Amino acid sequence: MKAKKDAPDRMGEITQQLEDGVRKIFESGEFERYLRTMSRFHHYSVNNSILIFMRRPDASLVAGYASWQKNFQRHVKKGEKGIFILAPCPYKVKKEQEKKDDLTGRSLLDQDGRPLKEVVETTQVSFRPAAVFDISQTEGKELPTIGVEDLQGQVSEYDTLLKALKEISPVPIGFEEISGGSKGYYSLGEQRIAVQADMSQLQTIKTMVHEIAHSKLHAIDKDATPEEKAQRPDQHTREVQAEGVAYVVCQHLGLDTSDYSFSYVASWSTGKELSELKSSLDTIRTASAEIIDAIQHQRERRPEKEKLGMEKDEERYPCVPQALAKRKRRKIVPEAEKKRKSYEAIR
Repeated sequence: MKAKKDAPDRMGEITQQLEDGVRKIFESGEFERYLRTMSRFHHYSVNNSILIFMRRPDASLVAGYASWQKNFQRHVKKGEKGIFILAPCPYKVKKEQEKKDDLTGRSLLDQDGRPLKEVVETTQVSFRPAAVFDISQTEGKELPTIGVEDLQGQVSEYDTLLKALKEISPVPIGFEEISGGSKGYYSLGEQRIAVQADMSQLQTIKTMVHEIAHSKLHAIDKDATPEEKAQRPDQHTREVQAEGVAYVVCQHLGLDTSDYSFSYVASWSTGKELSELKSSLDTIRTASAEIIDAIQHQRERRPEKEKLGMEKDEERYPCVPQALAKRKRRKIVPEAEKKRKSYEAIR
């Protein structure tokens, strides 16, 4: 009978899995599979998404043993083995430190000129191994699912998604005829995004997300010092990161962009340090989660904005205050004032 592994042994095993996992992800064909896992668990840390991917790449929804029972009315099947991830364990620590002046930041002194002391409580975080199980390892009450239709270039709620992406983009997005076969570009100097006009809906959305990722991750001050410019990732790395973000976001939205090949990732990663590879994974995860959450936020706000009549105002005028000013000139002051206050309340 095998002895049950204790926490230190389990942590050592998890650490080794992480190192092996990072290297494996950048092998040809594995990068795309890993990003699919990331798209389903965009709020999980890179470490935990790697651990889930290593044990069960097809995982779609994971939870702890008790959580499946309490929150979903499902139970883990007999004989199923858990996926061990790293669970945060916050704890309080009291320590003595010098008392500082709030305005100057200097140490406060007593009558004898010695620094005053105070005891402060801070929160530290450690990690422990925790087992989670994929939904495929459970049985019980059926969960509601959303079917993903074969898109064939069409995107459900395309106009809504298009507006959401324009709203969350750090720079303006416009359509134009782009020479040279490029589908889009982010102009660092002009601080704008251009997207090739008249592409399919799927290609348009994917290109927009790719260029938004560039504008979020790779913007740099035009007057930056040579040292600051040197810290910017090289072009190949920038493309890996932006394409990774686009793939994760589109997968999360149910948009199939698997025609795009990631075969170049294997050659890009050759010779790179483990920390650099993991850093790029964390960059992709963080940016993807930010964009996904922002899209969801815009989708949730839109019905309220439409109800208040602000949708047309934002399309017609650069900003809502100008629209309200025009309404005032039409002597609809009470209604305009009411909508202005309501709009400000949901911003």
